[in-house]
Amino acid sequence: MALKPEEITSILKQEINQFEAGVKMESTGVILSIGDGITRVYGLDDCMAGELLEFSTGELGIALNLEESNVGVVLCGDGHGLKEGDIVKRTEKIASVPVGKGLLGRVVDALGRPLDDKGPIVASETRPIEFKAPGVLSRQSVKEPLQTGLKAVDGMIPIGRGQRELIIGDRQTGKTALVVDTILNQKGKDVHCVYVAVGQKASSVLSVVKTLEARGAMGYTTVVSAPADVAATMQYLSPYTGAAIGEYYLYNGMHALVIYDDLTKHAAAYRELSLLLRRPPGREAFPGDVFYLHSRLLERAAKLRDDLKGGSLTALPIIETQAGDVSGYIPTNVISITDGQIYLEGDLFYSGVRPAINVGLSVSRVGGNAQTKAMKKVAGKLRLDLAQYRELAAFMQFGSDMDKATREQLDRGSRLVEILKQGQYAPMTLAEEVSILYLGTKGLLDDVPLERILEFEKGFHQFLKEKYPDVGNDLEKQKDLTDSIGQRLDKAAGEFKARFLK
Repeated sequence: MALKPEEITSILKQEINQFEAGVKMESTGVILSIGDGITRVYGLDDCMAGELLEFSTGELGIALNLEESNVGVVLCGDGHGLKEGDIVKRTEKIASVPVGKGLLGRVVDALGRPLDDKGPIVASETRPIEFKAPGVLSRQSVKEPLQTGLKAVDGMIPIGRGQRELIIGDRQTGKTALVVDTILNQKGKDVHCVYVAVGQKASSVLSVVKTLEARGAMGYTTVVSAPADVAATMQYLSPYTGAAIGEYYLYNGMHALVIYDDLTKHAAAYRELSLLLRRPPGREAFPGDVFYLHSRLLERAAKLRDDLKGGSLTALPIIETQAGDVSGYIPTNVISITDGQIYLEGDLFYSGVRPAINVGLSVSRVGGNAQTKAMKKVAGKLRLDLAQYRELAAFMQFGSDMDKATREQLDRGSRLVEILKQGQYAPMTLAEEVSILYLGTKGLLDDVPLERILEFEKGFHQFLKEKYPDVGNDLEKQKDLTDSIGQRLDKAAGEFKARFLK
């Protein structure tokens, strides 16, 4: 059907009226120099600190140094194909990452891009990588336990939701194993986990992911991976990315656990960037703001007030020491920022005490506030008995004669040490932990041979489930060790011991 001339005229008039002549302004600069993952860019006078910049190849960089004559930009990739004179564009966005429940079960890089083969990330929103920590008035005291499933931790160095507890020790002392057990123990507890791997071998990260998948933990976990072979920029950003992903749950009234594995490598990546950007070096060549690097990250962990939805973000940073030296620069920095530390000792690890926790140097500054009533009742005596045992054991090295009371104390202590041993990837329920610690601290295991303690423990848990299921159920429900539960535990222990020691 042909259009009439007057119809064509009216359409043209309408189009002319709607036409807006506009010029799209873009702020651009040019690369002055490039090398070692750092570029210096001229012409971005209105650039923001921490802004994402786009290079002509599509690669991204982050503005870290804003100087008078140029901007120091760190590359998020390898920089292949970039050369002096190339155009750099502002994105006018501060570095942000996608957040939300769409990231559960995924492995992402420091910019929130997928590293697995499960398709694109479906995110409900984005959050800036750097974000101001909640103020003192927005917080409430830490009082809700975050169970790790490890008897030694839950009993003596309890962690609460919203706490920052440092895990510190030499290489190969079980630091990652401890945090993986903690993730496994959050199954069904409504805690969303974020595991940040900084500067590790890609094979180690893959091993952790496979362990979590095999035990059904990836359903509530996000892994942020920045292995040793990626740019230092990505290693520097990854802990902040993990914090941003965790903050989504914190500010929406949910609970999250973020693990930074490990911050020693994070500090080394930041030192590399700082030296390349020609920032003045300080102690051990670290820049002057290396304390702020970790304090602004860990302060983001909090337990918010109930009127602010009451969400929590718990942080478990890991620090690797050299030959057990906890007085190094980075270890002392992080110790002073956190609410306590779990110190893993090589000698204990190699002597078969695993988890290899040094009870003397480990501490939780939240303490009993982060324990259930049941755990508080059995754990108070546990720490005292262990301390007395260690002191006596050290003293008795110098003499062979001992009275009956000393011998009994040593026997009790050695059994408690044996009880606190636990296999890898075998976190326990609260009821299992409380029941075996109750028997140990009450002296009901004193006549069980030392080498059969772990066999006894395994058998006793099975016996309780079959013959006295109500004991475990009551402990889990009430979270208190009442007289009634204590009497039933005594009875069950007597029955099982009579059968076990035949």
